[in-house]
Amino acid sequence: MNVGTTIIKCRHSVRDFKSTPVEDHIIRDSLDCARLAPTAMNLQPWLFGVIREKKLLASVADLTDHAKFIAGAPVCFAVFGERSAKYYLEDCCAATENLIIALQAYGVGSCWVAGEKKEYAEAVRTLLGVPDQYCLVSLLPAGYPADITIQKKKDEEDISFFDRYSSG
Repeated sequence: MNVGTTIIKCRHSVRDFKSTPVEDHIIRDSLDCARLAPTAMNLQPWLFGVIREKKLLASVADLTDHAKFIAGAPVCFAVFGERSAKYYLEDCCAATENLIIALQAYGVGSCWVAGEKKEYAEAVRTLLGVPDQYCLVSLLPAGYPADITIQKKKDEEDISFFDRYSSG
């Protein structure tokens, strides 16, 4: 294993955070990694929000259906994509993953919360004052883990094939 794969392999969704703030240099470096994600035609159709205000975190959490834990996170990133860009969803998902991995490299846990296709997406966009040309792709509450619950992942041989698929 190398450093990159070690970081990826130790990442798990975190929903319970310590109250310790995430340092500004970690937030900025992680955003820098997000903006360097691959993007179709190099359009970079994203806008990243950083939410740290406790009342605003609680308001975002209240809008969601399965992410009330956002209220307890020291920070929550909101990833928006330009609606007019053909591949904004793919591009913004790549940026979200870069953000997750960058935070993990600093020991900051996170949990990807869906935005695209969720009923609350427009309400979050409006709450944060984001222009209508953007739509919410993901929310990423983050902080230092208070607790980590590790879920078992499927084995590699159960989810992959080489050259051609064979059911036998």
